[in-house]
Amino acid sequence: MSFDLLTFIIGIAILIFFHELGHFLSARLLKVEVEEFGIGFPPRLFKWATIKGTDFTFNLIPLGGFVRIKGENDPDVPGGLASASPWVRLAVIGAGPLTNILIGIVLSVLLFYQAGEPVLDRVKVMGVAPNSPAEQAGIRQGDVILEVDGKRVESVEELRNIIYARLGEEIRLVYEREGKSYSVTLVPRNPPPENEGAIGIMMGYDTRPISIFRAIPRGANAAFNYVRVLFSLPRLLMSGEVSPEAARPVGYKGMFDLYRQLGDSLAFFTAITMSLGVLNLFPIPALDGGRIVFALVEIVLRRRVPPRFENALHYIGFLILLALLIYINILDFVDPVELPF
Repeated sequence: MSFDLLTFIIGIAILIFFHELGHFLSARLLKVEVEEFGIGFPPRLFKWATIKGTDFTFNLIPLGGFVRIKGENDPDVPGGLASASPWVRLAVIGAGPLTNILIGIVLSVLLFYQAGEPVLDRVKVMGVAPNSPAEQAGIRQGDVILEVDGKRVESVEELRNIIYARLGEEIRLVYEREGKSYSVTLVPRNPPPENEGAIGIMMGYDTRPISIFRAIPRGANAAFNYVRVLFSLPRLLMSGEVSPEAARPVGYKGMFDLYRQLGDSLAFFTAITMSLGVLNLFPIPALDGGRIVFALVEIVLRRRVPPRFENALHYIGFLILLALLIYINILDFVDPVELPF
């Protein structure tokens, strides 16, 4: 097993574990009985402890964990989730996604502290496409583009405009690496390949170190903006502002492909935990968000939706999501996902 695959599996497992831990802790806090807290997915390997009526187990598939709450779907079970008040159900169900979002905020702060703040007049190479003019010229991820044909470059837009004005023509590019300047010549491709650009680089900005106190508001703001974009995604898709290809869902293989391409574990897992939290809040039957809707309806109307009807909707939603998950994972193999350069 490669190191990348191992760190990917461990990272995803930790994020799912904390999601379930949020459900578990809120249930225990609100006196809802928990029958099992499992590390990994069944089949069960062994039970290592029973504490206050909860079995703590290790399971075979190491991709996260699960919580089995007493009476989750049966309101006739005393001490169970379904028999609790709608406010308690709302808190227990919402705790998992909110835990993921909270972890995302913390990771976002650490990301800003690690990466620093952008220097908006220094264009940095964030990625290089294989077999592109940039790679063949020796340009690497992390290089800073200083000049093109003697003209100093001070923004991503300026660099892009210069390159696209010289498609098919040789250009001289000066870049900085580890404090030293280098000069190379290359020819921007005409037409530029889809998702790679004319010379095959993903552009960003250089950064400078910042204190943790400056990283906190920047990281929190970036996390909240990411959440806002995720919640706006259905509207953006329907309006055509975002293409279905750009917002394509991915399975485990697709996530691993993106993880390898991105090359930044902290940024990847920040995005994944935020996405996991927000996706689970969507009002879709079988997801946490779908269950939250039924609790809110009961709070507003002071009348409960018949449990048999609710459970039937969640079952149908589960089957649809399962079919979608199978399709997505097959698509990851048939049409592998790639980062746009």
